[in-house]
Amino acid sequence: MRIAYLSTFFPFRGGIAQFNASLFRALEKEHTVSAFTFTRQYPTILFPGKTQLVLNDETADPIPATQLLDSINPISYLTTAKKINAFEPDVLIMKYWMSFLAPSLGSVAALIKMNTKIITILDNVIPHEKKFFDAPLTKYFLNQNTGFIAMSDAVQKDLLQLQPNAKCIRLDHPLYNHFGAPLERKYACQKLNIDPAKKTLLFFGFIRDYKGLDLLIEAFGKLDSSFQLIIAGECYGSFEKYQEQINNSPLKENIHLFTDYIPDSKVPDFFSAADVCILPYKSATQSGITSISFHFETPLIATDVGGLKESITHESTGLIVEKAETLSLVNAIQHYFNNPLQINYKENIRQLKENLSWESFAKGIINFTALLKN
Repeated sequence: MRIAYLSTFFPFRGGIAQFNASLFRALEKEHTVSAFTFTRQYPTILFPGKTQLVLNDETADPIPATQLLDSINPISYLTTAKKINAFEPDVLIMKYWMSFLAPSLGSVAALIKMNTKIITILDNVIPHEKKFFDAPLTKYFLNQNTGFIAMSDAVQKDLLQLQPNAKCIRLDHPLYNHFGAPLERKYACQKLNIDPAKKTLLFFGFIRDYKGLDLLIEAFGKLDSSFQLIIAGECYGSFEKYQEQINNSPLKENIHLFTDYIPDSKVPDFFSAADVCILPYKSATQSGITSISFHFETPLIATDVGGLKESITHESTGLIVEKAETLSLVNAIQHYFNNPLQINYKENIRQLKENLSWESFAKGIINFTALLKN
């Protein structure tokens, strides 16, 4: 099968680029795949982070993607579609996570030849940080597709609310496997200059309001001094309110900040040092952090929002917290460390890893595509 894959690839960085690279490598084992990506993904003025691109000292899979699409230049929509059509793909795969990209991706899809099936992997249908234009732009994009892949029931539900007749299947998010093996915990703690004797909580990933870091900092302050908290990830927006919380925390000396972008080469340090990864999200669909955490066999504590509980088995691979509130987080953390069954969590995760490969995910997409009619 000839597959065109239009999304975020090297030289762009971040979780979406990592996802696309892993899926590209799985697809190319049995199919002819050509990757297409952006010349400009977001205008600088709209991007909340420090840079969108892989830096010289970072490692990334250099997928050979053709850079064509400028998200805000309609002329590039035409040239991108023309290049993809010249490749003559049987299927075009895209990834969708925010309505800002609906005009560019949707316009390209609308210009693709009728004999090409168009499949989109949905991270979100409606973004976490909602805008008045989300629904109309997303509907426009959805209308250009043949079928969809949802990685959580919550996303599939959102899709069917906007497009009740949409053809969609559920495939679980594969586990990231490009970060390398876990490190010995004492060594990882040494690299981060933290105390290996303390019970270590990890908050990892881009810091955004909906991810509930404020709730976790407040909850952490109600624990005792045998705990320490790692906050690792670039802040999208101001970190000032979190810093004020930390300054006022009775355990501020036990909070360790790593608030720059975390390159792939450093990811093993954090998950290998942690006893448990915390997702205190106020809203969610699914999270790629679960995939990273399970790769390193690090259990999770997550709030019961969106599709998080679909990937975490309560009292088996982690804990689900009923409410996104401080006291519930405190109780869950204390329960986790006082639970004698905690020792089984890593073995349960090892068994889970066998079923969530990129090859299995790629095969699911191909099988679904074969069932669809243009």
